[in-house]
Amino acid sequence: MPRGESDPVASPEYVQSLGRGLAVIRAFDADHRRLTLTEVAKLTDLTRATARRFLLTLVELGYVRTDGSGFWLAPQVLQLGYSYLSSLGFDEIATPHLEALAGRVQESSSVAILDGDDIVYVARVPVRRIMTVSISVGTRFPAYATSMGRVMLADLGERELKEYLKRVALAPLTGRTVSSRAALKLELDRVRRDEYCIVDQELEEGLRSLAAPVRDHGGKVVAAVNVSTQAARYSAAALRRELVAPLLQTARAISADLAMARS
Repeated sequence: MPRGESDPVASPEYVQSLGRGLAVIRAFDADHRRLTLTEVAKLTDLTRATARRFLLTLVELGYVRTDGSGFWLAPQVLQLGYSYLSSLGFDEIATPHLEALAGRVQESSSVAILDGDDIVYVARVPVRRIMTVSISVGTRFPAYATSMGRVMLADLGERELKEYLKRVALAPLTGRTVSSRAALKLELDRVRRDEYCIVDQELEEGLRSLAAPVRDHGGKVVAAVNVSTQAARYSAAALRRELVAPLLQTARAISADLAMARS
């Protein structure tokens, strides 16, 4: 829930006006693509007058559009996210490796980071469309149902993982999606042991994916790289037999370049 006017802030360095402006931007999401002034005020716990000032400022800056009765985000708001992704350096570092991997195995390859309980794609080289939804940089999926998500969840500390398992809602995205916290915990234990993860049609029917960890110079998992394919092209056994080795090689190469770039 966005921070509103009545929320207490402990830090004396907190800039309330910036926090309110960002709260207005965060009010828009997949379920709230277009909002009225009243709806924005309600979602952000701001007065209508305050919400109006922030909305009109965002309109003036090009981040929000309006027709006089409703408001919606403008494409320029993507610049905020791309600035962050660019600062990570993943796209520049990972893309050449993804291109080489995709060319070698003739399957789409991606890199994602963990953001809260979701993965966010930060680099991608598509070979063919493999899902009913379009995947691009910035696309988000729930971590528990993805190979890249499980690779990153498996590296969480014991306390972090316990908190995650306690709060996560394991929505059944397909008939194969992991359905219990105990089952997910076992999967993460296996991923931690094997150093890779296969997810078999849990995110979408007909989609199999394989992921491996990308580590920083200290060995911490900071991202994941994957190969995704249609189930009709590879059985789970064939995925292990033919794609694990090139994927692990790519993950090590990206990790090495990332460590060098940040040293």
